[in-house]
Formats: sequence, structure tokens, C-alpha cells
Amino acid sequence: MSKRKTTIGVVAVLVLLALLMMGPLLAPQDPELVNLAARLQSPSVAHLLGTDNLGRDILSRILTGAQVTVGLSLLALSLSILIGVPLGLISGWVGGRFDWIVMRIVDVFIALPDYIVAIVLSGLLGPGFVNMLIAILAVKWVGYTRLVRSLVLQEKTRDYLMISKLAGGSNLRILRQHMIPHIVGPVLALATMDIGKVILLVASLSFIGMGVQPPSPEWGAMLNDGRAYFAQAAQLMIIPGIAIFIVVAAASWLGDQLMKRYTISSEDERMTSALA
Repeated sequence: MSKRKTTIGVVAVLVLLALLMMGPLLAPQDPELVNLAARLQSPSVAHLLGTDNLGRDILSRILTGAQVTVGLSLLALSLSILIGVPLGLISGWVGGRFDWIVMRIVDVFIALPDYIVAIVLSGLLGPGFVNMLIAILAVKWVGYTRLVRSLVLQEKTRDYLMISKLAGGSNLRILRQHMIPHIVGPVLALATMDIGKVILLVASLSFIGMGVQPPSPEWGAMLNDGRAYFAQAAQLMIIPGIAIFIVVAAASWLGDQLMKRYTISSEDERMTSALA
């Protein structure tokens, strides 16, 4: 029963993320349409979540902004994996001077807080979509490199790899057939747990003006826009804040479930090997 509930929960979270990516198609109005005559309105039939300081429909901006915030986070994570995983594979497998150089670079980035590095890089590069993406990549690839390298080092000493080498298997074939299947689970679990962290990072950079720029309906930028009007229309900050909280909580829960499932499956594999 517990597994069934977990499966249902995972499917629900994935459906939620899919719906968020379809946000612009679900938006009832143009999210950038300015209507000063309808500014700072409370929720109504015409505007289910009210309007902002420029009369724009908040619901439409939340739905459209989901694609910006969540989509940018998924893009940043995908690129981080594409950079970090191959580096970790090569570093752990080849070793030597290359491994030493990569690990020293990783140590430098890990020693500094993600948010501080991202803010500094965004400040140096300037605001904008591409520059924020570069700043996020700079702090996120290192986690995947270190994780994959540690997994490769653990597997390198296994007997089946030595047998595969003696049988004439090439390094590329061994990595493809034996190493990659072992790292998919942990990388997927880490990536899922990172979704919430990256969403918070994207929203934070946009909130301080270093990320996506107006009039793009990004959730962090919406929080910043609503600060001056909190006393008059608190929903301008409350609604984007709730949206960020729900998505981050859902992504964190999904990552936790995947991590538990991976740990259990790994223990089962070890037990099976011991009994064989």
C-alpha cells in the first residue's frame, strides 16, 4: 500500500510539473497586457487571482511564469548534468593528473556557498536570461561531477570490471555497459532534489534584479514587483510565494522518494549478489 501511495504521489508531482510547463496554453489572458484602469484589483470573476500594479492578470502571469521559472531551472539542471556527468566519469576512470585538476576546481566551487557565487557571477556578467543560466551552471555542475566520480571509483575495483577488461572490453564499452547504468539512479535522484534548489536560486536572482528582466512574468520578479504594494494588495507577493513553495516542496518530496527507492534497490542488489 505504501509503494502504491508513493507511485501515485510521484505521478501527481510529474503531472504538476507537466502542467506548469504548459502554463501559457492555460493562461486565460495575455500576461503582459497592461490595463491601468483595472490595476490592483482583488480576485473576481474576470480576474480569479486579481491584478497587479499595471492591471495585468495575476493568474495568467503565474501560469506563464511557471514556464520561465521551472523551464529555466530544468534547462540549467540538464546542462549541469551534461557537463558534470562526463567530467565525473572521465575523472574517476582516468585518474592521475586530470583527476587531480578537476577535483581541485570542484573543491574551490564547493567551498563557496552556491548563492554567493551565483550572485557574484550575475553581478559581474549583468542581468539577463543567458547570464543567469551561466551563473547557475557554474555552481551546479560540480555536484554531479563529484557524485559520479565517487561512484566510478567504487565500481572500478569490482571483479566484474576486471573480468570485462581481461575479456578485451574497451574503456568506452565498459563505461557504457557497466558504469552508466550504475550512475543513472543517483544522478536522477540528485537532479530531482536539485530542482527545488535551482527554482529558489532562479527566483532569488530575479528578485534582486539579477535574473529575468521585466515584463517577463518570472515568479521571483513578480515578488519584487509586489513589494511596494504589499499593504494595498498583498496577493501580489503571497500568490507567487505560494507557487514557489508548492513547486519546491513537491520537487523536494519527489527527490526524497527517488533517493529512498534507489537506496533500497541498491541494498537489494547487494543482498542478491551476496546470496548468489
